[in-house]
Amino acid sequence: MARRVSFMALEGLPEVNPGDDLATLIAAALDAGDTPPAPHDILIVAQKIVSKMEDRYVDLATVRPSPRAHDLSTVTEKDPRLVEVILSESDEVLRIKQGVIVVAHRRGFVMANAGIDHSNLGPDGGERVLLLPRDPDATAELLRRALETRYRIPLGVIVSDSFGRAWRNGVVNVALGAAGLPALIDARGRCDRNGRRLEVTQIAFADAVAAGAALVMGEGDEGMPVVLARGVFPDAPVVNAASLIRPRSEDLFR
Repeated sequence: MARRVSFMALEGLPEVNPGDDLATLIAAALDAGDTPPAPHDILIVAQKIVSKMEDRYVDLATVRPSPRAHDLSTVTEKDPRLVEVILSESDEVLRIKQGVIVVAHRRGFVMANAGIDHSNLGPDGGERVLLLPRDPDATAELLRRALETRYRIPLGVIVSDSFGRAWRNGVVNVALGAAGLPALIDARGRCDRNGRRLEVTQIAFADAVAAGAALVMGEGDEGMPVVLARGVFPDAPVVNAASLIRPRSEDLFR
């Protein structure tokens, strides 16, 4: 039988504000659309609404740039206050050039500008910027528990964000956090169709699901920050998204 996979963006989610009960908002959208989740469905939730719920805003008007921030701002042509916030969210600056600072984020992600965002912050955004969630895996787990309690079925949750890639142009959604699913599937030791043993194959399952969800979630003004994925759940051990972060000792770019 042919395998069928679906991604459905949820309609009707309101603007998320600090302190909102995001699981309840997601459930309300599921119920209003008459789209109750089925066992082993996966909810992909955009990082931005998680960060809004967690009040991860910083007002640049309150930031005092350090001398280092001023130095980097000269090279990058970025607001030194923004550079200071990027530095505060990072363990290491890896590359700088005009318009971009590539850093090792405090959560381990190697990414541009520490994932700090200006877009879609509302008409009164002013000089505010939005940081990544404090602990995306932990938030994914909280959402999973709340939704499983409501619907009484096993579910997976992914917190996603768009990343650039070292070898290719463009951005693609990846999993910052995951719960209730195998974020990384270790296929080493299995055999291919010809019986050849796989030596290095690991499958970034949560990233693949996040990328698929982006096709209906969008990257701009679509306003569809939650997607329901069905038909993709594999039989593999559950591990969170931290398993996707390559150890520094194996990172060929550092």
